[in-house]
Amino acid sequence: MENFILYEEIGRGSKTVVYKGRRKGTINFVAILCSDKCRRPEITNWVRLTHEIKHKNIVTFHEWYETSNHLWLVVELCTGGSLEMVIAQDENLPEDVVREFGIDLLTGLHHLHQLGILFCDISPRKILLEGPGTLKFSNFSLAKVEGENLEEFFTLVAAEEGGGDSGENVVKRSMKSRVKGSLICTAPEIVRGTDFSITSDLWSLGCLLYEMFSGKPPFFSECVSELIEKICYEDPLPPIPKDSSCPKASSDFINLLDGLLQKDPQKRLTWADLLQHSFWKDAFARNDQDSSTEDSNVSRNMEYSGSQDATELLKSPQGGQAKGEKSGQRLSHSFRLENPSDLRPKSTLGGQLNESMFLLSSRPTPRTSTAVALSPGDAVTQSSPQKTSPLTKIASGHMSQQDLESRMRELIYTDSDLVITPIIDNPKIMKQPPIKYDPKILHLPAHSVDKLVFLEDQDWNDFLQQVCSQIDSTEKSTGASRAKLNLLCYLCVVAGHREVATRLLHSPLFQLLIQHLRIAPNWDIRAKIARMIGLLASHTSELQENAPVIEAITLLTELIRENFRNSKLKQCLLPTLGELIYLIATEEEKKKHPRECWAVPLAAYTVLMRCLREGEERVVNHMAAKIIENVCTTFSAQAQGFITGEIGPVLWYLFKHSTVDSLRITAISALCRITRHSPTAFQNVIEKVGLTSVINSLASAICKVQQYMLTLFSAMLSCGIHLQRLIQEKDFVSTIIRLLDSPSTSIRAKAFLVLLYILIHNHEMLLLSCQARLVMYIERDSRKTTPGKEQQSGNEYLSRCLDLLIRHMVQELPRILGDILNALANVSGRKHPSTVQAKQLKMCLPLMPVVLHLVTSQVFRPQVVTEEFLFSYGTILSHIKSIDSGETNIDGAVGLMASEEFIKITLSAFEAVIQYPILLKDYCSTVVDYILPPLVSLVQSQNVEWRLFSLRLLSETTSLLVNQEPDDGKEMVNVDSDNNLLALIRDVLLPQYEHILMQPDPVPAYALKLLVAMTEHNPTFTRLVEDSKLIPRIFEVILEHQENILGNTMQSVVALLNNLVACKDSNMKLLYEQGLVRHVCSLFTETATLCLDADNESNNDTAAALLFSLLDILHGMLTYTSGVVRLALQAQKSGSGGSTQAAEDLLLLGKPLIDLVSLLIPLLPNEDPEIFEVSSKCLSILVQLYGGENPESLSPENAETFADLLTSKEDPKDQKLLLRILRRMITSNEKHLESLKSAGNLLRALEGLAPAGGSSANSSVASLALEILQAAGH
Repeated sequence: MENFILYEEIGRGSKTVVYKGRRKGTINFVAILCSDKCRRPEITNWVRLTHEIKHKNIVTFHEWYETSNHLWLVVELCTGGSLEMVIAQDENLPEDVVREFGIDLLTGLHHLHQLGILFCDISPRKILLEGPGTLKFSNFSLAKVEGENLEEFFTLVAAEEGGGDSGENVVKRSMKSRVKGSLICTAPEIVRGTDFSITSDLWSLGCLLYEMFSGKPPFFSECVSELIEKICYEDPLPPIPKDSSCPKASSDFINLLDGLLQKDPQKRLTWADLLQHSFWKDAFARNDQDSSTEDSNVSRNMEYSGSQDATELLKSPQGGQAKGEKSGQRLSHSFRLENPSDLRPKSTLGGQLNESMFLLSSRPTPRTSTAVALSPGDAVTQSSPQKTSPLTKIASGHMSQQDLESRMRELIYTDSDLVITPIIDNPKIMKQPPIKYDPKILHLPAHSVDKLVFLEDQDWNDFLQQVCSQIDSTEKSTGASRAKLNLLCYLCVVAGHREVATRLLHSPLFQLLIQHLRIAPNWDIRAKIARMIGLLASHTSELQENAPVIEAITLLTELIRENFRNSKLKQCLLPTLGELIYLIATEEEKKKHPRECWAVPLAAYTVLMRCLREGEERVVNHMAAKIIENVCTTFSAQAQGFITGEIGPVLWYLFKHSTVDSLRITAISALCRITRHSPTAFQNVIEKVGLTSVINSLASAICKVQQYMLTLFSAMLSCGIHLQRLIQEKDFVSTIIRLLDSPSTSIRAKAFLVLLYILIHNHEMLLLSCQARLVMYIERDSRKTTPGKEQQSGNEYLSRCLDLLIRHMVQELPRILGDILNALANVSGRKHPSTVQAKQLKMCLPLMPVVLHLVTSQVFRPQVVTEEFLFSYGTILSHIKSIDSGETNIDGAVGLMASEEFIKITLSAFEAVIQYPILLKDYCSTVVDYILPPLVSLVQSQNVEWRLFSLRLLSETTSLLVNQEPDDGKEMVNVDSDNNLLALIRDVLLPQYEHILMQPDPVPAYALKLLVAMTEHNPTFTRLVEDSKLIPRIFEVILEHQENILGNTMQSVVALLNNLVACKDSNMKLLYEQGLVRHVCSLFTETATLCLDADNESNNDTAAALLFSLLDILHGMLTYTSGVVRLALQAQKSGSGGSTQAAEDLLLLGKPLIDLVSLLIPLLPNEDPEIFEVSSKCLSILVQLYGGENPESLSPENAETFADLLTSKEDPKDQKLLLRILRRMITSNEKHLESLKSAGNLLRALEGLAPAGGSSANSSVASLALEILQAAGH
């Protein structure tokens, strides 16, 4: 049987939780409802009606399961939320959307009605949206087959489950309320008491359409009686959208609503009329033939034909899914009301009802909206999309271990661990018949409880006297005994009231009851007296010291001892004995010091211990265990009486060997509460049966037992018992971590608490825990306890346990780093560490992965990355530098693989930190002073992996540091940090670069990325690169990698050149002299050719990005040249005598760029407007500087390009730029003029622009076009 992975919670009701889930081993996501078993009738009804239905407008049922505590329903996942949510968000929907949604609703409902199913509770919250916007009917809890009585079905299912124990009438009354849905969309005839029908569903459909359009239902009131009045007697107001700016309802829509919301069901629209209504605009035209006979086709019974045995289908809930269904096909099987037991969910493998088949995932998936609608009593609390924020509730500051353990002790026992249920009349122990009395033979006034409470003292005394007189009567006739029994039954009834019980227990009647318990000859009377005493003890609100409870306890003990082999007698007397002891214990706990008058005789404890032993009847065992459970909940002398050496093993035996879950839970709960007083009780169990057996029991137990067992371990660990053994037991730790997959919040919280005790005393287990995904479990549950979300009591407890665990782990990290540093410092500079030093290294270095786990977690990262952490980390890197250089040797101590793994994890940890620059914002100087120097040294490592890793880290860190914006008041710190960074790069890093750039790939790529990061934002670094004489070496890299122009190395080279050219302080003349022009021409030619190649689609994006960078470089170079030439011409024109030689030299160096004209023109029509913009600017400057020297500038292809552009470009600015380029070409080169004369399309384009007049912009375009035409002789 496949397990399911549960992801985040996507909906919640009072008794149901909805998870997004996935079947293990597949990628099929589903919605999984985890429901209390008390909702079996609703879930069973849902399954029986939908397990065969496959329809696009109905949520598909997949399968269902039963585990020990829950029913699990697996259905189709709808990611769009509910219609109720859509209406709430949009307030109202446009009529077109209402029509589109309405078509889905009609299609789904029509299909249900054809199958004979009535939905009965149509409302917006039961309609879900699939991603594309398809509406689907969900939650068939209250749907039914037409003509059947759903109340009877619910009653039968409840009775089958055991829900009928308290009386058939009570169950029927409760079912009557359970089958009622939302009143707001209920039809008038249903409100008046008639049964659901097709027409009542159509009324609800009308209400839904009305609400979608107007944003509110047609009938609404907070007062139920007023709402009923409106539904039955008032006409709805015309639908008006909440947003007044929206269009009003069309006449077709109003007519449709009038037809659906007719009070008289006979006048309401039929399916035939509804499907043919003009509002739908013939959407259902293809179904006209079917719908015209619809009313006669819908059957009135559930007698479906089918050859397959229904029982076979029910044993395999998804058995019917293989059969496809055509529209209008009837259900193939009948789930008769008399046989609800046939409908059974799957259990887990081997019939084990094990919750662990549904595993909570520690990996979140993207949030989806509620996947299913829950039943009326299960209002859903919708979860908003999760924000990935760290747990912010943890207070800052260090917590001592003493304070930590003090707070942990407060969390060991929760209210749910100490729940008290009655010992007497407890149906889980033994079902008692209801107490009845006959008022006719009651020889005193049969006062009600309310009357007795308000009796005056005199009347009360008279009443007591009559009661005592009848009980004390010595008449021995059968009638007298029957009357006495009848009186005792009456007293048992009234003893259930606290005030009455308190008054009776402190009256003479109580002493008389004890006396007759001793002397009554009739055991029926004795049994009824014992029950009466037990009920008084159970319900009294206080106990006075003069009450003879010890006398009653002593007597009950003697009676049990004297008749110990009489099991029935023990079952009669034990509950009373237990209630009396528990009453004394609770009163003593209130008064906070023991009373001698309430000392329970030792014989009572002995009797109860005997009742626990093997061989006794199950009911007797259960009663004795229940007494211990209740009494030991208190801190009293009575609780101490049960603490013996054998109590733990005896209760454990009951837990292990009982076949009844309720007894097993009581036994382990009693052991849990005894351990609260004496942890040695659980220690004795472990010593007797073995730790392995106890751990196995924990792993395989049901949820409630797991909760108690985790409490037992917490209590024992808090006292140090078995501490050293448990904290070293890996199986124990692994079992506890597996419990973090439990669906129970309490179990996960207690598992975190047990883990915390282990980690406090053995931090090496932190590594095992992290490897077992502890950090991911913490992240998952941290999201559920995020501030701002409504906290349930379970989540609040989980949050408190998590807080302490996270706090401890945060405080543990500096200790781990400190141990690692000490171990490395002890061997620093040593070639051969000693045995002790080697042992220390083996213990400490393997803990480095813990650091990586914590810094990659959104919960821990903001708390662990501090200045102290970065300083320690930098020091570890310095030791790694020493190890890498061979100065220190740890390979012999820990092994080569362990040494390399340690270095790799250390570097990975810092890589994780720098992904979040905000963490380093306040610690820039620490990073520069302590972390970057050893990283720079590792660039020279002989290990290629470390060399690459350190280059990558340097690149990202440097980029991060130079991009930091200083905070107010920190400018001086940042200046010092920048100066130190500059010195480090200048003096240590750049001198290595000539060698680094000549290394095999991918070393140059990472090295160049670092230079790109350095030069991108800070001109100082640009000057450093120029001064380091690296430019020729970079150009050599271009030559070596020119065959792979789109590779990472070339991309980094181009990015670096772009930064150099863009920097205002760059020495462009030097770059030109070193060969910049030649290399840019070569790179541009290859890249542009790739981009213009229509057949090359594989690397289009990369080539386009590279081309854009090269265009930027080209534009920067041309702009610089143009500026120099312009200044020289201005100086010459003004007569200032300035030399033009520098400009002429620069023009000569840049002359190869002329060849790019023939590539720039084909780039102009590029789809990217930015490429057109930069290409046209480059082209304009080129022809301004060099004229039409390129003979191919106005080739026929380029002339066509100009013609197309002048025709397609509508912006006058673009047209003017193109015309000026054209004019410059033809006026500077006669050959181009001749080419123009023969370019017919280009001339026609110019003629199209020449006559344009009007605005000044257009006239300038026209004049330019005219000028070119005139030059061409037109």
